[in-house]
Amino acid sequence: MYILITGAAGFIGSHLAERLCARGDTVVGLDNFDPFYGREIKEANLAALRREPRFSLYEGDIRDAAALERAFAPQVPQVVVHLAALAGVRPSLENPARYADVNVTGTQRLVDAAVAHGVRRLVFASSSSVYGLDSQPPFKESDACLQPVSPYASTKRAGELMLFVAHHLQALDVTCLRFFTVFGPRQRPDLAIHKFARLIAAGRPIELYGDGSSSRDYTFIDDIVDGVVASIDEAAAAPGYRIYNLGGSRTTTLLRLVELLGEALGKTPQIVWRPEQPGDMKRTLADVGLSARALGYAPHVSMEDGIRRFVDWLDCVPKP
Repeated sequence: MYILITGAAGFIGSHLAERLCARGDTVVGLDNFDPFYGREIKEANLAALRREPRFSLYEGDIRDAAALERAFAPQVPQVVVHLAALAGVRPSLENPARYADVNVTGTQRLVDAAVAHGVRRLVFASSSSVYGLDSQPPFKESDACLQPVSPYASTKRAGELMLFVAHHLQALDVTCLRFFTVFGPRQRPDLAIHKFARLIAAGRPIELYGDGSSSRDYTFIDDIVDGVVASIDEAAAAPGYRIYNLGGSRTTTLLRLVELLGEALGKTPQIVWRPEQPGDMKRTLADVGLSARALGYAPHVSMEDGIRRFVDWLDCVPKP
């Protein structure tokens, strides 16, 4: 297949591009190397792909019509996988307008370009954050998702709704994938597991918000990529609109997460307790019954194994 991935230099995008190239697909990536974290991190993500003849990369922003035109011009993709976004709940509290601009306006401009070039299928990276105050775990795709608790969550839900309109009006075949707290090698340095691991390894204290009982459905990167590839390959008799959860389908408390990191690193974590933060859900848990039936999705990497694999990778990564 010929596949366009936005956000291809990022954590999930680079893993997905490698998997697709390894099986013989041709992948075109688009990434703007947003300065939220250092360019050298994304360049490291791309190291293997730069040597892959089936991969090419265009540098540009999804809000830029000229950049989109360059990415679409060589050949019409059979599938567009839209991963590019500003991510993170807490940063979105500080700059909601920028999140809306990139995640909402950028998504609409990508959809417009895809439709204009005759693309028939689009896979969208949504988030478990869309499950807000009107959802109870385990979260189901049928939940209304009308009460998000952060600007980031609202932009992801808006993306889902805009893509329904594109399906309804322009017959675009759409799959929205709600990722649940993805971790593993190449995870962004600002995310909890990566940040905590660096601090614990250095013997420095970590800040935990609340009482440590909040829990997340953490999902290892290989399981997420399995689900994305299955959604790319899903046979569709006619253009449809689908939403699937991709999660580990089990919860780990914040305190247990820190314990696992300490065990894997051979260090005793030093904890500084802070008040709970606005925008955070107390508990997330994916119901993956629908994705199991439709995609054959079955997460297989345990939390313990995933943390060990992450720490093994971290040992090989140059310290910032």
